[in-house]
This record gives sequence, structure tokens and C-alpha cells, in this order.
Amino acid sequence: MMDDTDFTGQHVLVVGGSSGIGNGIAHAFRQRGAAVHVWGTRADPADYDPADGSDLTGLGYSCVDVGDPDAIAAAPLPFPCLDVLVLSQGTVVYKRGEFERDGWNKVIAVNLDSLMHCAAKFKPQLLEAQGSVIVVSSVSGFKANVGNPAYAASKAGAISLTKTLGQAWGPEGIRVNGLAPGLVDTKLTKVTTQNPERLAGSIARIPQRRLGTPADMAGAAVFLASPLAAYVTGHTLVVDGGLIL
Repeated sequence: MMDDTDFTGQHVLVVGGSSGIGNGIAHAFRQRGAAVHVWGTRADPADYDPADGSDLTGLGYSCVDVGDPDAIAAAPLPFPCLDVLVLSQGTVVYKRGEFERDGWNKVIAVNLDSLMHCAAKFKPQLLEAQGSVIVVSSVSGFKANVGNPAYAASKAGAISLTKTLGQAWGPEGIRVNGLAPGLVDTKLTKVTTQNPERLAGSIARIPQRRLGTPADMAGAAVFLASPLAAYVTGHTLVVDGGLIL
């Protein structure tokens, strides 16, 4: 019996795959036979702390500052061909910093602008492979996010971009979809997960009564990239334990 989630012989790039959700997604594809490369922000893979959810075992690595469009353009192609592009890059500025110009610009550059720049860079390879793109957004793209206007706006933009690229590139054979995580225990969410009172309040609002894990997100990503989702295009799959219900 054929396994629709076997990616043996395929090539996958996970932008933002050095830690957290992206790292979980990268390993899910690696465990299913794919050759996987990740982009991160630190000069050397050894600079990542496993305590922050970073495991680069078995993954190729490049340091690319996706907040800089020129850095994206200059980055070498990790593989001669590419079957799956996962755009999992993301940043946030706390303490109301996103209400200021610098904070706003930083978050929009990484969380929204770079999605388009990366997708455009790898489109020729994806076209050749008739591959797929997976955009990691957030449930914040569907609602307000107190104190983080740039984060919420960028994630709403990512969901809209997923629809638009899905429509534009679908006729050419590239499927573009996304997933919207809820509250996942990563270094970006420590402001909540390491505050017992805030954490308890958050979990109380999740019908499944637990945080999400990178592995939860990885399952959705594998599905969206697989033949099981062959007729799914422009869709963002909410993976949040019921948080936004």
C-alpha cells in the first residue's frame, strides 16, 4: 500500500526552521524521507540552544536574514530542485513596541514582506517540481491581538497572501496553502508560557485544555504538502485546539 506521507527523494526548505514550529515541521519531513534544509538567523548552527526547541540534527542550514530582501535574493539555492517550501519565519515585539515605527517595520518585514520575497525566489524551482508552498500564519490573523498590531496585521496579511498566491499559481501547478497555529509552546510565546497565571488563563480558553506542540503543527504541514491534500488550494488550516471557537 502506498504511503501518501512518504517524502523520500523530495527536497524541502523550511524558512524559520531553526527552532520552534518550523523546526518541528523540518524534522517531520526529514523523518518521512525528505532531504531538508532550513534557514535561520544565527551565523552557525552551534549557536542554537536545544532548550529553545532547536535541533538541527540531519538538517542542512543557512544563515539568512529574511527581514532584508537583498539577503533573500543573494542566498544560495539549497537544492538543485525544490518540492516543498515552508515559510515559518516570524518575529514579535512586546511591550507595545509594535506601535512604534521601528517595531512595526521589523515585524512586517519578517512576517509578511519576506513571505512574498521567498515565494517569488523559489517559484521557478517549485514550478519545475509542481510543488507546494505552506505559509505558517497564526490565529492572530483572524482576530485582534492585544498590544501587537503588527503581528496581528502581518498574520492577517499572510492568510490573504495564501489565498491570492493559491489562486495565481494554482493554474501553473503549484499548490499554496497555510496553517494557523494557536498557542504553541515556543520561545516566541514564553511571555505567556512562563507566566503561570497567564498560562492557566490561556489554557482555560482552549477546548482541548492544552498548549499546541510543534509536532501538532508538523502533522498539518505534512498533510498539506502530501497527495492527501491534492485538491486543497489557497486554504489556511486552523490548528489551535479550538482556541478561536
